[in-house]
Amino acid sequence: MGLHERRQREKESIRASILQAAFTLAKSEGWASLSMRKIADAIEYSAPVVYDYFENKEAILFEISLDGFHKLHIELLKAQQKHSTPEEQLLAIVDAYWNFAFNNKEYYQLMFGLGMQCCGKGQMKKEFSSFQELIYECTYNIIEKNGSNTDNACHMSHALFSAVHGMISIMMMRTGDIPSTMNKSTLDETVSSFIKSL
Repeated sequence: MGLHERRQREKESIRASILQAAFTLAKSEGWASLSMRKIADAIEYSAPVVYDYFENKEAILFEISLDGFHKLHIELLKAQQKHSTPEEQLLAIVDAYWNFAFNNKEYYQLMFGLGMQCCGKGQMKKEFSSFQELIYECTYNIIEKNGSNTDNACHMSHALFSAVHGMISIMMMRTGDIPSTMNKSTLDETVSSFIKSL
């Protein structure tokens, strides 16, 4: 291995260490307490080294959120591909979205700015909208299958996304004072009613 390749590999290793340290700190202390100094201490480098790789904390958060959206995108596609009808696909996609949110709370909070400022403004990537696009695709196919007006697919799918994301956000951020009746079964009933309405 040449000197250039060795240096490149070292840079990639340090960059990965920075991202991993930031995520580990966030899991133990929360995103709000994250700082460049804490990240530097965690990887046993000076703060200027961290700044060599990322302009600021926002850049680190954005990179981690992209990773979260990529992981979510993969889970949604896997869920969709297990079923053949648009109704089954829609149920599976929403279920996978719900499971991702509560199995990966730190990612989800960062990805959507729950309890913190949303990162990545103006830097949207394809993965950011994969859930909405998959919901739209299923909704459109169900409406078309039922012989209804497909012009309504965009509005209807947006309404479902808002309901799903809203319920998750409330449950994630207001666990102390929300009704015990708001749970996964409420979501399942909402999606079933949505499908019947198309």
